[in-house]
Amino acid sequence: MAEPTGRRPSAGDIAPVTPRGFATRAIRAAHRIPIVDQPPTSVPIYQSVTFTTADAAELGAVTTRQIAGYSYGRLDNPTVAAFAAAVAELEGAEAAFAFATGMGAIHGALGTLLSSGDRIVATQASYGTTRAQLLNVFGRLGVRVDFVDVTDLAAVEAALALAPTRVLYAETISNPTIVVADHAALAGLAHRFGATYVVDNTFASPYLCRPLELGADLVCESATKYLSGHSDVMAGVVVGSASLVGRVRDFEVDTGASLDPHAAFLAMRGLSTLALRMERHSATAATLSGWLEAQPGVTRVWHPALASHPQHATAARQLARGGGMLAFELAGGRAAGEAFIDSPDGVAGERLHDRYPPAVDDPPPARRRGAHGGGDHARPAPLLGRARGRRRPDRRLCPRARGRGIRHDAGDVVTSAGRAGSRRTDSRLTFRRTDRSPAP
Repeated sequence: MAEPTGRRPSAGDIAPVTPRGFATRAIRAAHRIPIVDQPPTSVPIYQSVTFTTADAAELGAVTTRQIAGYSYGRLDNPTVAAFAAAVAELEGAEAAFAFATGMGAIHGALGTLLSSGDRIVATQASYGTTRAQLLNVFGRLGVRVDFVDVTDLAAVEAALALAPTRVLYAETISNPTIVVADHAALAGLAHRFGATYVVDNTFASPYLCRPLELGADLVCESATKYLSGHSDVMAGVVVGSASLVGRVRDFEVDTGASLDPHAAFLAMRGLSTLALRMERHSATAATLSGWLEAQPGVTRVWHPALASHPQHATAARQLARGGGMLAFELAGGRAAGEAFIDSPDGVAGERLHDRYPPAVDDPPPARRRGAHGGGDHARPAPLLGRARGRRRPDRRLCPRARGRGIRHDAGDVVTSAGRAGSRRTDSRLTFRRTDRSPAP
């Protein structure tokens, strides 16, 4: 830096005017992309909506998919594309496209295939919001929606033969009633009648089941659940052939359920531990469901690993493990279910929602709004479901002062209600903490 001369500068001493002002230089400096010669070990978060191109011709070619590239975040994003490609590889698919939520993915898959006047045959054991979307969105737009018990293949065949059908829709493991669909058989029926077979694989994940390998045409996953695995991101993905997924992408571009790149990054983080988590989920749920079957206050338990499950043979043939979801009914009706939820020692008292997904099946929107979706959707009031976390199944059942419990790594104990020596009730179970030590 030059030393001051002590005299006033003359006109001839003034430096040339900088070509760009401070504000312009600040904008350019803050958006200068660093050169990285060493590839990162994690996919970067491309938190950008727009991308530069060499000229107008390249921009047009990228936007219309004549050449690969990125132009605008709603059309695609490198981080989001990396997440979709990773899921496609795990599912054994040619292509995948990611969405902002699992319901966005289902809407994208079905919206791509269905038009006014078309017909869809769907599993009667559908997720409540999926059922509401079928009836209240697609139904309102002129799509005929029929439901069928997908475990009754003769009934499925009859439903497909009744009228031309565009889509047959099922869930690998239904939410929340744990019905297991036989994909190979259902795909065969769908294709015989000219229908596209679409599957929601959320409760299995590609670690337990890959429906495309069993004949499905499109598979939807809510990455909010097992794929991301940390309850801190919402995302969805559709996988299938490159031609079908290309059409799904076009539908998303027009409807706008775009996944945020930071959410895509978080979901990719979860994929790295998917195998470990699904093994632990499945082992713990199998242990817990076996214990629940022996409890006097439990009238029925559903988990694919149980020999008592109606589709146990299908699950053994189709799933790598039984999965982390289970459902059970309590004796005593709705009052028993509410007592279980509201007990000071139970779900509400221990705030297990902070560490697990919701313990109780959320009523479908059709019921909440008073729009009855059909008698085949009715189910017993005290049905409860639980997505078991990464709890060690090796802590076996042991007699305790307040009943017989199953201990988990963080000190959770499932016990039948009632103090030692008191008469045990048949309609209520509670969760009780016996220590506050952190999970290993």
